[in-house]
Amino acid sequence: MASTRRPAVAGMFYPADPKELRSAVEGYIDDAGESGTRPKVLVAPHAGYSYSGPIAGTAYSQLLPHKDQIHRVPILCLGHRVPFDGLAVPSADFFETPLGTVEVDQTSRQSITGLLQVHQSDEAHRLEHGIEVQLPFLQCLLTSFTITPMLVGTVQPEVVCEVLDAVWGGDETLIVVSSDLSHYHDYETARRLDQEISTNIEELRDADIRPEQACGHLAIKGALQAARKHGLTARNLDLRNSGDTAGPPDRVVGYGAYAFTS
Repeated sequence: MASTRRPAVAGMFYPADPKELRSAVEGYIDDAGESGTRPKVLVAPHAGYSYSGPIAGTAYSQLLPHKDQIHRVPILCLGHRVPFDGLAVPSADFFETPLGTVEVDQTSRQSITGLLQVHQSDEAHRLEHGIEVQLPFLQCLLTSFTITPMLVGTVQPEVVCEVLDAVWGGDETLIVVSSDLSHYHDYETARRLDQEISTNIEELRDADIRPEQACGHLAIKGALQAARKHGLTARNLDLRNSGDTAGPPDRVVGYGAYAFTS
C-alpha cells in the first residue's frame, strides 16, 4: 500500500492555501525572469518563503525554457532535525504539499540504498523542511516529475559525490541542492562570508568551503566534486540575505542561487 509523507511546514515556511501558495511561487519566478542556459544542478535556499523565496525564484526561473524536458529530480539537503551518519532516504512513496503529491523515484531510491552509508530513515525526514520547501517550485514549473529525496548527515563529501553519480542520469535529470548560507551574523559580516563561499562555489573549490559558511556545506562540497568530474561550470544567479528581503539587518541568514551547466 502506497505511503505518503505529509507536509511538515505548510502554513509556517510557506502558505498552506494552494491558491496563495501557487500565486506566491509563480510571483517569485516571474519576478526573476528566465535564462536560456539549462542547469544540470541547482543550489537553492530553504528558509521561509518571505525570507528566501525571491532567491529561490531566481534559481528555479532557470527551468522555464526546459520545464517539459526534466522528469527526475534528486534533492539533497542537510538533515536539520535528527542527527545521523551517512545519507538518509525515506520509505514514503509520495511527498505531499498543498499543491498535491510528488512521486518518489523507486528505481533511484533502490539504487542508492545499496551504496555504503545510505540508509532509510523516516524519522529524519518526518519534520524536515529543507526538501519540502523546494517542491512547490518544482510543482509550479515541471510538467511531470519524480523526486529522490536525500538528507545528508555526518558524511564525507566524497560519499555525496558517489551518490550523485548514481542518480546523475541524462537530460531528464535535474539535481537540486537545498542550502542556506551564513547564519545569524550582522549584515556586513554575512555579506563578506557569503561572498567568500560564493566565490568558492563558482570556482568549484570545495576544499575551501567551511561549515559556518553554509548549513548544507557537505551537500554543496559533494556537488562541487561531481561538477568537476562531469565538466560543469558554476554561475552565481543571486546572492542576498534576510536583511535584503524581510528581516532585520542585525541577525541575518544568507541565501544564494547557483546554476551548474555543461
